[in-house]
Amino acid sequence: MSMEEATLTPAKLSPRDRAEATDRAAKAIIDSEAIAREKKTEKLRAMRMAKATPQPVKTKR
Repeated sequence: MSMEEATLTPAKLSPRDRAEATDRAAKAIIDSEAIAREKKTEKLRAMRMAKATPQPVKTKR
């Protein structure tokens, strides 16, 4: 194997390293989804609160 081939071939990871990488990726995805869900909840709550304020009803007499 030449020096160039050695630098292009990724090193084999141990099962523990692969599990840790998978765990980090999964936690990152879960965290980003939780943040997006919280933002959406706050937005919907603000819209609901704005809509919940009673508007004076105009009646013709």
